[in-house]
Amino acid sequence: MTSTLERHMVTIGGLRVGHGPAVVIGGRVSLRPHRGQVDAREALGERATLVEPYSAADLPAIAALADAVVVGATWTRDIPLVRAAAGLGLPVVVERRPSASVEEWVGLAGYCAAEGNDQVVLCEGGRLDLGVLRAARAASGRPVLADVSRDPGLAAAAVAAGADGLVVAGPGGTGGSGGSGGSGGSGASGRADEAADVRAAEEAVTLVGALLRPESPATLAECREAIDRVDAALATLLERRAALAGVVQRLKPVGGFAGRDLARERALVARMATRAPQLGEERLAAVMNAVIEAGLHLAEERARR
Repeated sequence: MTSTLERHMVTIGGLRVGHGPAVVIGGRVSLRPHRGQVDAREALGERATLVEPYSAADLPAIAALADAVVVGATWTRDIPLVRAAAGLGLPVVVERRPSASVEEWVGLAGYCAAEGNDQVVLCEGGRLDLGVLRAARAASGRPVLADVSRDPGLAAAAVAAGADGLVVAGPGGTGGSGGSGGSGGSGASGRADEAADVRAAEEAVTLVGALLRPESPATLAECREAIDRVDAALATLLERRAALAGVVQRLKPVGGFAGRDLARERALVARMATRAPQLGEERLAAVMNAVIEAGLHLAEERARR
């Protein structure tokens, strides 16, 4: 298994994939639906983040207008096209063919490296197999993306499984591995759906990432950004705790401050201290007392309404 220190980091459109927090990448576009009948520059129109070619004829336009080239799941066996794509010098996003093993998937990245391009990111899409995603990340040392365009509801699970980033199809994009259709809808409705999908992905990388993804910020700005993510997760959990505490107040025979169970609170703090030994029971007791009192005040305010 590749250690964290040996892991690759690839920059795509200014986003560092594989280092620090997980990222959200929008704007995956496939030229396959055009089947080579439309000029690639015309089809793209403007700069895109991830672009999958239909054939080698599309590669010059991709070199000029894309931040990364996608080796789509439907043409991973076209080794000459894989090598030509790697030869562009752009980061290469290698999707997994649904029937491909981890060894085949990782091996395909080797063809790109053989062309002198080691800026390779693996991408799991379609019907996400999160176990395969996790295994490929551990075995290859390369960053791994999860394309959640088809099912944004899997964003949190993908981050929990170790995805270094989430791909959400942009306007006119094609979501999933070799799939067809964008992220749903057209016009204002489609744009609203896309915006909602991006927000869901951003929430996943912020909240789940803060809980499960280790970070080693190297600068003051990176450290503050990491703290902001942890604070966002804390706020979400505190809000949920307050809601549950309100239910407890309605169920207890004696509610409010008079119904506090100090022995239970001490036991709670002791259990928390096993997860946060550096803070210890004394500091955690002060924190939890403030949290409990805030929840009780909120419950009383709601009872008076």
